[in-house]
Amino acid sequence: MTREVTGNTGTSMTVELDVGSPMSSYTVRRADGTSLGTADFVVVSDVSDVSDVREERIFFCTEVYQDVGRRDLVELLVRKALADSLRENVTVVPMRPMFARHLRENGDSFVASGGVFREPVPDDMDVITRAAFGAGVADVAGVAE
Repeated sequence: MTREVTGNTGTSMTVELDVGSPMSSYTVRRADGTSLGTADFVVVSDVSDVSDVREERIFFCTEVYQDVGRRDLVELLVRKALADSLRENVTVVPMRPMFARHLRENGDSFVASGGVFREPVPDDMDVITRAAFGAGVADVAGVAE
């Protein structure tokens, strides 16, 4: 899914969701296709809470490659990721300071809109490590294949 946006400098950019298994990312690009930054996450399915089964997105790396408008680019990535999380009814797990800061400042509004997020726990790092070393999706979720 791609969404075109205009930065504060008037530059046309897109924010794209690149779905992978087990890692995915949001990428912000200039109109010419140059990548300016990413927000990487692992999708964990089969996560149950009391009321339903909910997918989680553990955001573990947010990187912006250009110094121009760095904070603006991060905000674009975070806002797009959170908007998609709302629409797709997934829980956000912010392991990166940029995501955590945004939710600390805007979490009440995100939750009031129907969003769900939780604080990271040590097991989340294990999930990311297994994903980085090529474990299958079921292994990443902690489910035996």
